[in-house]
Amino acid sequence: MTSSPVALINARLLDPATGKETPGGVMIENGLIVDIGAKVTKANAGERTQVVDCGGDIVSPGLIDMCAFIGEPGASHRETITTASRAAAAGGVTTIVAAPNTNPPIDGSASVDYLMRRARDNAKVRVLPCAALTKGLAGAEIAEIGLLKEAGAIAFSNGPTSVVSSQVMRRAMIYARDFDAIVIHRAEDPELARMGVMNEGEFASRLGLPGIPREAEAIMLDRDMRLVALTFGEGQQGGHYHAQMVTTTLSLEIIAKAKAAGLPVSCATSINHLTLNESDIGQYRTFLKLSPPLRAEEERVALVEALAGGLIDVIISDHNPQDVEAKRVPFSEAEYGAIGLETMLSAGLRLVRSGQVSLGRLINAMTVRPAEILGLPQGRLQKGAPADLIRFDPDEPYVVDPSRLQSRSKNTPFDEARMEGVVKLTMVAGTIV
Repeated sequence: MTSSPVALINARLLDPATGKETPGGVMIENGLIVDIGAKVTKANAGERTQVVDCGGDIVSPGLIDMCAFIGEPGASHRETITTASRAAAAGGVTTIVAAPNTNPPIDGSASVDYLMRRARDNAKVRVLPCAALTKGLAGAEIAEIGLLKEAGAIAFSNGPTSVVSSQVMRRAMIYARDFDAIVIHRAEDPELARMGVMNEGEFASRLGLPGIPREAEAIMLDRDMRLVALTFGEGQQGGHYHAQMVTTTLSLEIIAKAKAAGLPVSCATSINHLTLNESDIGQYRTFLKLSPPLRAEEERVALVEALAGGLIDVIISDHNPQDVEAKRVPFSEAEYGAIGLETMLSAGLRLVRSGQVSLGRLINAMTVRPAEILGLPQGRLQKGAPADLIRFDPDEPYVVDPSRLQSRSKNTPFDEARMEGVVKLTMVAGTIV
């Protein structure tokens, strides 16, 4: 921990806003970037300054994860604010948006205040509360969006479930518009998805497992886009709709049409859906039982192309820790979810090495773009921006060892995988964490 000025020198500076990479350094003081570029050197740093020689490693803004489950309150056996923030810091994530599906859910001002106080006292990184869109996440009654936003909620979500009632969803969007709030919605028709445990198709049939059709996601997302047009349409000001996760070509077509119409929408996909497919489930690997399920390879490739082209705005970890008892059971009985805070960057770098996505575009989708959607000052490499920074070597190899992961749960889909991209330093508000 340090409060003195810090100079990161001899680095490759990656600006995610432009995608450009230049040699130089960053000077940090009072939690902010005060200078940047080739003139930041050891000779110019000053006697009081702590100098960190980056040895040619990349320095970029810290990652912003728009969807991570933190177990407090009610599920601290799966994850705590302390362990989640340690995992985030180890993986280069400097801001976490905490999902509202805790027990009890984050659906009142007191719950928002509790999470913020616990984060202030125990977290190494920034933890921002995403409040419940409906009371109790039941999808029946709208939460107090205005009061929750005033208490500090950064956005509003119904967690891992969709708001089924179109009338309730429309009213929630109207309130979001009036309070200029962000709605983050998981689009999935629960009736179509109810009996399935993986992607519907030939592979599911061979494994003898019930499938979830792509249409379960597309039907709900198409409804949401029509409600967005009805609520946030021409002449309306305020509010924004963000699709928590898109995983199919059907969904990409819907988002593309909505964006072309000028609607205030954005979307994310998870690092798992960009780098893994249904075949990776192999012989019933429960650590890869995810919701939405991993899709076919052609769907994964389409997601990567949409990311490279800018249609997909954000990459999330979809960090969802589960304990051993919830995963070491038959596939159909296992809980959904995988941890991802520590491996999100390394997994994403696989796409860079394969030539499918540029490094600038990858980091953009993990930094400046989520910051723009959430209205945060972080995620930028420029003077005056918060000094939330990471230093990483994109080429240094390592093997994922679950026993060394900082997360309380160890259900990583990349168990014993060979990865490249080691985070060597994580800084939040000018403090090395």
